[in-house]
Parts: sequence; structure tokens; C-alpha cells
Amino acid sequence: RDRWSYPLLADNLRRWSDKPEADCAELFRRMVFNAAVTNNDDHPRNHALLRRQKGWRLSPAYDLVPAPVVSIERRDLALTVGSYGRTASIYNLLSQAGRFGLSAEEARREIDNIVAIVRQWRESFFACGVSAQDVEHIAPAILPECFFFERQPDA
Repeated sequence: RDRWSYPLLADNLRRWSDKPEADCAELFRRMVFNAAVTNNDDHPRNHALLRRQKGWRLSPAYDLVPAPVVSIERRDLALTVGSYGRTASIYNLLSQAGRFGLSAEEARREIDNIVAIVRQWRESFFACGVSAQDVEHIAPAILPECFFFERQPDA
């Protein structure tokens, strides 16, 4: 499991993708989304490349499942996020932005964009017919307070 890592996936995209800059940026956005919705089942088999006419490209996203958990202090993903391990937080998302070809400013913009989209989750779920009971069940997974930590909490 030591090799389960978003930064390592980005390294492989730079090696194999026909459009590594675009695919690395998209992988970063997916990592942010998974952190924002506590998708802690984001293992390597949930990421793939597809063969296109001109080469390999990152596949469309799939198997994105929010997971409500008990901890309010920390959420971990299955894959390493950044310099602080699997912690699903802004400080960790930003820590390895360069591996995805993004400056800190670009990475922050991507995070802000994903957060703005995810904030609309309740409306989207209700529009798709999800029951109020199910919405409340999943609510603790979406944008937990610990996601917004800007620095690593004191140990």
C-alpha cells in the first residue's frame, strides 16, 4: 500500500499520457473531490488510462462514493495525497501540487472551484430523487470541517 499515491499516479501520467498536463490537472481535481466528499475507497483500481487514437489518456472518473465517518478531526483517503500522507485536507492537497504541474496559486484555484461545486451537493441529490433521510445520512462526509485545515494540527 506504500505505492498507493496520487503523486505517483501523476508521475505515471507524465510518463504515459498523450496530454500529461491536462491529465495531471484532472487527477488533481479528482483528488480534491475525493477529499471533499470523503471518498476513502479511492484505491488505484479506481483510476485508469484509456487508449485513444493518439495515445493514452486518463479515463473518465468512476466509483466516486462519499463515506460518512465518525472522526471530525481527520479524514484519510486510500491513496497518499501529499507530504502528510493520506490526510484529506487543504494543507495536504497543496503540499505536492507541483507533482501535478500546478503552482500553489493554480492548485488553490482548483480547490476553490471544486469546493464551490460540491457546496451544491444537497440540491443535486434532491434533484436526482435522493431521499431526505439518505441525504442526512451522507451529510457528514461532504466538506467536513477538517478538510478546510490550512496547516497540520499540532501533534
